[in-house]
Amino acid sequence: MTRAMTDAPLSVVIPALNSATSLPATLQALEYGRALLHEVVVADGGSDDATRRVAAEFGANVVQAPRGRGPQLVTGAEATGGDWLLFLHADSRLPAGWSDLAKSFMAEPTNRERAAAFRLALDDPDPRARRIERLAGWRARRLGLPYGDQGLLIARAFYEALGGFKPLVLMEDVDLVRRIGRRRLVLLDASIVTSAERYRRGGWLARPLRNLTILAGYYLGLPPGLLRRLYE
Repeated sequence: MTRAMTDAPLSVVIPALNSATSLPATLQALEYGRALLHEVVVADGGSDDATRRVAAEFGANVVQAPRGRGPQLVTGAEATGGDWLLFLHADSRLPAGWSDLAKSFMAEPTNRERAAAFRLALDDPDPRARRIERLAGWRARRLGLPYGDQGLLIARAFYEALGGFKPLVLMEDVDLVRRIGRRRLVLLDASIVTSAERYRRGGWLARPLRNLTILAGYYLGLPPGLLRRLYE
């Protein structure tokens, strides 16, 4: 992958912050879809490790952004030129067949006013990880609430018509998928592998309960700053 623009349709946006350890695998997985890639943009929120160097060595366009996933996603999307956008977390690896699924989704005209996410898989053999994966699957299918660690594939025109991501310090993913709406969300038949570190660190039960508390607080209209403190 190079920085030069191509006629390929897909721009990938990755918000990153001190992600030098996880980012190489995320970027390498994109190689399976090289023919689709217009560009890869890494929106860095002020890393003090080798994140920017890792991204540049891959050939990504590195842009500086205000710290926070929402502001970084906004900045990254504004720096792209593809007709389609794929938003990824810096610790989420696409499956080997991701490009075939993305190409099929993008080829369907009706999907220009829909968006797609992947199923969630965690990189830990602990049985408790499977429980979290099932919960994420239920939440995405029944509630239309895939989180950002499941990726989001969306046509640029639809993204812009919706108003795009908001520069929120937290819950920017929920905010956007709520505007997309459950009936316009598709769950692709493949799993994106995401780091389970926050569950190992925060607790396999305590972390999901905290996430549910934050989601409830968001729906109740609690200030984003308070939600961010609860998240951390």
